[in-house]
Amino acid sequence: MEPLQALRRIAFLLERSQASSYRVKAFRAAADVLAATPPDEVARRSSAGTLRELKGVGDATAAVVSEAVAGAVPEYLQRLEDERVDLVTLDEAGRRLLASLRGDLHSHSDWSDGGSPIEEMAVTGVELGHEYLALTDHSPRLKVARGLTAERLSLQLAVVAGLAERLLPFRLLTGIEVDIHDDGSLDQTPEMLGAL
Repeated sequence: MEPLQALRRIAFLLERSQASSYRVKAFRAAADVLAATPPDEVARRSSAGTLRELKGVGDATAAVVSEAVAGAVPEYLQRLEDERVDLVTLDEAGRRLLASLRGDLHSHSDWSDGGSPIEEMAVTGVELGHEYLALTDHSPRLKVARGLTAERLSLQLAVVAGLAERLLPFRLLTGIEVDIHDDGSLDQTPEMLGAL
């Protein structure tokens, strides 16, 4: 397993088990650092014991990276996998239904009230064998959910466009969970709704 995959899988399992959001963010931050670091530098730092010099890499994440670089399944990851409990037990009909799912058409990222970054969500969709994921964060009126203003939605669309090419043939679709005002108008600019 590649170090980046190990860090992302640990973050996913921690989040799924409702572990402290601080720990989830720590593993995601380390994954972001690793994604921006050339693999040969990661290997060199692992051998030299200098991974912690990278901002965002701590003791636990450095150990995971070093074990993965050495070709082993990191102990931290193995422990989480061993402790993992399926949220539900599926019978044969449930397994068939699950296998038939092609994607998710309603999801919230950490841009509004979701818990995961867009890329993590998309990569998880790919790993699940899905064909698509629709990103549908909240419109601006829902302030408690950090709804997306036109400016933030425009930035999000640029992020999605940057990911879309890399993830092919997986499709990252864009949408919005838009409030309807009392006068019947929609809670987003017509231009941004058209861009979706």
